[in-house]
Amino acid sequence: MSYSLLLMGLLIGGCALFYYRAAEFENNSGLAWAGLSLLVSILCWRLFRFGWVGILLGQVALFVGITIYRAAKKP
Repeated sequence: MSYSLLLMGLLIGGCALFYYRAAEFENNSGLAWAGLSLLVSILCWRLFRFGWVGILLGQVALFVGITIYRAAKKP
């Protein structure tokens, strides 16, 4: 396995784990948030051919999107 593939796997897995734990903290479905994170990561990495910076920017965009959605959705 190449060095960069291992780093991408660790980055994608770490982001998915972050979103899973954040969803548990918010009492939401951790699998849904982690799944969204994996989808964004794979789209940024494989479809758009971005590197690790693109993956991180995609994760920031996902975080902003979840924040805006949760702020607009009144409890």
